[in-house]
Amino acid sequence: MILLRDTAWILSLFYSVTLIACETRKPNIIFIVADDLGWNDVGFHGSNQIPTPNIDALAYSGLILNNYYVTALCTPSRSAIMTGKYPIHTGMQHMIVYGAEARGLPLTEKLLPQYLQDLGYENHIVGKWHLGSYKREYTPTFRGFKSHLGYWTGHHDYNEHTAMETPGWGLDMRRNLSIAYDLHGKYSTDVFTEESVRIIKNHNISKPLFLYLAHAAVHSGNPYNPLPAPDDVVKSFSFIKNYSRQRFAAVLSKLDQSVGAVTQALADRGLLSNSLIVFTTDNGGPANNFNLNAASNFPLKGVKNTLWEGGVRGSALLWSPLIRKPNRIAKQRMHLVDWLPTLIDAAGGDSRQIMDIDGVTQWKALSNNEPSNRTEILHNIDDILGNAAITVGSWKLLKGTTYNGSWDNWYGPSGRTGYHYNVQQIMDCPAGKALLRINKAATVQQILDMRPQATINCSISDFSHQVNCNLLEELCLFNIEEDPCEVNNKAKSFPDVVAHLLERLDSYNKTAIPPGNLPLDPRGNPKYWNHVWTNFGDYFPDGGATTVINI
Repeated sequence: MILLRDTAWILSLFYSVTLIACETRKPNIIFIVADDLGWNDVGFHGSNQIPTPNIDALAYSGLILNNYYVTALCTPSRSAIMTGKYPIHTGMQHMIVYGAEARGLPLTEKLLPQYLQDLGYENHIVGKWHLGSYKREYTPTFRGFKSHLGYWTGHHDYNEHTAMETPGWGLDMRRNLSIAYDLHGKYSTDVFTEESVRIIKNHNISKPLFLYLAHAAVHSGNPYNPLPAPDDVVKSFSFIKNYSRQRFAAVLSKLDQSVGAVTQALADRGLLSNSLIVFTTDNGGPANNFNLNAASNFPLKGVKNTLWEGGVRGSALLWSPLIRKPNRIAKQRMHLVDWLPTLIDAAGGDSRQIMDIDGVTQWKALSNNEPSNRTEILHNIDDILGNAAITVGSWKLLKGTTYNGSWDNWYGPSGRTGYHYNVQQIMDCPAGKALLRINKAATVQQILDMRPQATINCSISDFSHQVNCNLLEELCLFNIEEDPCEVNNKAKSFPDVVAHLLERLDSYNKTAIPPGNLPLDPRGNPKYWNHVWTNFGDYFPDGGATTVINI
């Protein structure tokens, strides 16, 4: 006979064991990458032009990463996420990988999904890869991912899924190594959302899930249709008078809906209460018709593929019930390379065991609101273009530029006017409702308090005392904490600081490996492969690695 007190003791032990199991269970990690999203394209940074309620709901109930940096271009950023290394240490520092280029992220690198695989994770990638595909061993399912639905190159048309880039035009939508012809005519954002939801619904919950969702949005498509979006969605933004910006808004709105659907799917499956969601852009926005796009980095200076703040300061958030001090603006300095060790630690691993990376763990700093483990950021060194930038402490040094300086200016639109910021919409959107179901939604007051803190304002007085900077002729130095809009060049006033930062750049450059870029191989032209971008190197004795022939 079991006495009542014995029953109580057994139940107490059961609940204690269950609690410990829940606390030690590895979190599901959902890593969402927006392509070419600008600083000012999200509502939580102060924009009143394009509603992003689902993204904002996660931001306000988690952490808004307000001192967070990316690299200035697609391939380098994705290499940094996957390796935890600055691109100068993987040979990915110069421009992008092309579909007809016989290279990829070096196979000697261990990638984030492989580290997570060691911790028992089941890994899936949906969307963009852009880290090399000329041989199958460079593609996602050979580098730690169980499945991939998406594309290999840098962009594609959202409806027909073809990509135009030198030297040709071809289809680029795959299920693992197979061409997904059946998806023709289906909108890419919807395709990637549906696949992500399917993966979540079918996931074996005995294993933690790592879902890397890398959207095509809001990158422009092919030149003949650069900003494709459903007509009814475009029409809903008729109050935006600039036609390109109106279409951009529609593309972004579909991306925001995707974030809501994924969050809701996690809640429906009972996974949200033990999940960690990252949302980040890969680089600054291509504003003012750069790349036929219409992003906004206001009030930050510069665009994608420049080392100004507009090119390297990224819109991002981190959400998880595991965060001990949520609902705040995270001012900890962080770089894209930090995600690998940060996520390893959040997953119960030990990032101290990972050698030879540039990333530093930020998990405890972010969760507990402790000082950042990072004091400096190498934004990039590209000796081919002749530009570099570094931030040490409060000082940022820029050396050289891109596009002959033609984008070294201010870009908008400001987006600070256009519609009334609707807090109730944040509460009522799918992500907001999903968070409410697990009692993790931000309150109206928290939203109203946080938004102004996450908004960068550059006063008129900043410009009235402006000291111009011409990177074509001189080095430029900014106190980036006091002057995030890079208005006042301090290089002549602080020569000792300039000298110190130049020494740091030189020190980094001594550790760099040469860029891995190769000439385009004509055998990669889709016209030779039934107009499909393919792993052409697998079909030649030498792998198509360096030999260029006439076909």
